Amino acid sequence: MHTRLLAMLALGALAAAPGAALSADADAWIGTWAASPQPVWDPDFFAPVNIPRALRDQTVRQIAHVSLGGNRVRVVLSNRYGKLPLTVGAAHIAVAGNGSSIAAGSDRPLTFAGRSSFTIPPGAPAVSDPVDLTVAPLSNLAVSLYLPDITPLTTFHWEGVQTAYVGAGDQTGANEIKGDETFKPRVFLSGIEVGAPAGARAVVTFGDSITDGADSTPDANHRWPDFLAARLQQSGGGNVAVLNEGISGARVLRDRMGENALARFDRDVLAQPHADTVVLMMGINDIGWPNTLLVPKGEPAPSAEDVIFGYKQLIARAHDHGFRIIAATLTPFEDTFHGTPLYGYYDEDKEKKREAVNDWIRHSGAFDGVIDFDAATRDAADPKHIRADFDSGDHLHPQDTGYKAMADAIDLKLLQGGR
Repeated sequence: MHTRLLAMLALGALAAAPGAALSADADAWIGTWAASPQPVWDPDFFAPVNIPRALRDQTVRQIAHVSLGGNRVRVVLSNRYGKLPLTVGAAHIAVAGNGSSIAAGSDRPLTFAGRSSFTIPPGAPAVSDPVDLTVAPLSNLAVSLYLPDITPLTTFHWEGVQTAYVGAGDQTGANEIKGDETFKPRVFLSGIEVGAPAGARAVVTFGDSITDGADSTPDANHRWPDFLAARLQQSGGGNVAVLNEGISGARVLRDRMGENALARFDRDVLAQPHADTVVLMMGINDIGWPNTLLVPKGEPAPSAEDVIFGYKQLIARAHDHGFRIIAATLTPFEDTFHGTPLYGYYDEDKEKKREAVNDWIRHSGAFDGVIDFDAATRDAADPKHIRADFDSGDHLHPQDTGYKAMADAIDLKLLQGGR
């Protein structure tokens, strides 16, 4: 019996070892940057995609502004919306310089499960092997992908607000990309992770174009989550990553410029390693889109209660996974898109819905905390309207000073984690 028991224990240890190793390895990583994947929409949709239909025998170099630093790094790619396998001929990461250049001595080739050239099946992500690279907090990294075959750009992130550089052939290891083509969206790049320092944790900002940084200065990293990451670093919260999972056009209840919030919550929020807090700012597109060119004719308009139903679902799922969920009030939007084909986004009935949603956010007690972005950005003389000095010009999206004011309005104690 004793010999048999020892053998069973030994077999159990062998069986448990791989799982334990996987768990320990997963605990070693934390996201420092993110961009939620979106499908390229059909040509009949109002907004242009602003990327080529495909790349072939070309390198694309993308710049990412990280929140948390570290000495080891790995990259996450996504072929989530691809209908074909995605072949990557080579991939590199480096500390970014000016424009498309990289810092001398920082270039690192990436492998994926030991392969420098690899194929990602349709619908799947791919995680690189780790490389040693010193990454400073709030610094920029350059990720270069060589796409040797005809590669439809089917998985992207529309509101990159960051220049990507495209050149002919394999230039993944080049000091600077030689080529004239650029675009602002992200393609295939969905995450960057660093080795997690002791006690490191992540805050996920989950929202729409206002979280995504629409109308902020390109290449300046002036989205409100960027300003928040800087505040956390300056306040001594150096081990807190900020992951921006905003999607321009995002809605709580319906798809169009990406999956609805309820559908993508697990992937974009709950699956993030070491994340324990989510800041939710979404719902203005649910309210504003109906009866505009942005929706199919006849699509029913949700009520304030419908949007709140979506919030309640997200709260339940966040709490089931041990997350704190902080709500941000919806910012003023009077006269949004006035004088454009999208005028009609605002009307008085829609304003009443926004006010009802904000009232519930502030007073229901359902969230673990509230950030009052409405109060931080509204015109004191006309509370339905964004302050003129914060307005990008469309009366919906802030510009850089508005985004900074939003980040400055956040009580950092709300983001301390733990329920």
